[in-house]
Amino acid sequence: MTDKRRGARSARVRLRGWGGVTAMAAACAVTASLTLLPLSHGGAEAFGGAVAGQRTAQAVTSAEDCTDPEASLPPSSADGPNIEKIKKRGKLIAGVDQNSFRWGYRNPENRRIEGFDIDLVRAIAGNILNDRDAVIFRAIPTNKRAELLADGKVDVVVRTMTINCKQARKVSFSTAYFQAGQQVLAPKDSTITGYDRSLAGKRVCTANGSTAYDALKKQSFGAVFEDPHDGTAADENQLTVPNQLDCLVRLQMGEVDAVVTDNALAAGQAAQDPAVELKGDKPFTTEYYGVAAKLGADDLVARVNQVLVDYRSGGARSDWMLSYQEWLEAGLPGIKGPPAPKYRND
Repeated sequence: MTDKRRGARSARVRLRGWGGVTAMAAACAVTASLTLLPLSHGGAEAFGGAVAGQRTAQAVTSAEDCTDPEASLPPSSADGPNIEKIKKRGKLIAGVDQNSFRWGYRNPENRRIEGFDIDLVRAIAGNILNDRDAVIFRAIPTNKRAELLADGKVDVVVRTMTINCKQARKVSFSTAYFQAGQQVLAPKDSTITGYDRSLAGKRVCTANGSTAYDALKKQSFGAVFEDPHDGTAADENQLTVPNQLDCLVRLQMGEVDAVVTDNALAAGQAAQDPAVELKGDKPFTTEYYGVAAKLGADDLVARVNQVLVDYRSGGARSDWMLSYQEWLEAGLPGIKGPPAPKYRND
């Protein structure tokens, strides 16, 4: 392990417990003001091949006819209009989270954005621009990811974004870089036992536009999970909120009884607050995270897939495994490697 990774691990240990009620409430208070503002970069404000185990799939003819959303374009190092635009700018603009502990969060000690997703962003910048630090990070909310890509406000979104057909109608995805699943997070002394009938009558928090919300729409078990004015200017943002961190704060303050989110994110939240835990033996869904680009940005997607080929290579000493060990292993132990890539067979 490099000195840089050792230092980061040490800092992470010192930050354990960072998510206490007072600190988390303060973080929640600034979330709205920072959500769409550019984050500091370098201390200044900045604006705006084959792989072992490779899976194959039939081509997806269109997003509307989506049957296999995990199947992405074959990897390529060729340039194209989207790559050239990034090179001309000299910076990769990445939409990220700044509130998901160990994935994408602002380290209060050094004010830098760090985490598993952030390591991958830097690998993409290193490939395209030969500089891992040539990145403009923009903090974005869950429900604005596709919109900001479509508007050209960001080049890529690396923000624990689940690959599915609903999202594939709005964005183009890379191959999967992490496997996760939905799970319930609740206080340790709660009577809630998991994603089951124990949720009946309970107030459950999810992020707007998340797969957790979609899951509850399909099967809520009697949980109360929607605000009276969801999707309007009068939205209460009580049960459906812009960012996952808001759900944890609501839970800590007793305003909700449980959170449904990806187990990968929930593990980070449990690390922030030892009074909560994941409920149920295992996730009730299987989902994959992908890097998202603007719909039709094929050259950029193919380049990201090439980055991921290199990122996965090396087995136990791959960049993927080193990043996993640094950020995620403590909360999600036992993962042996990344999911195998799945390519379209056009």
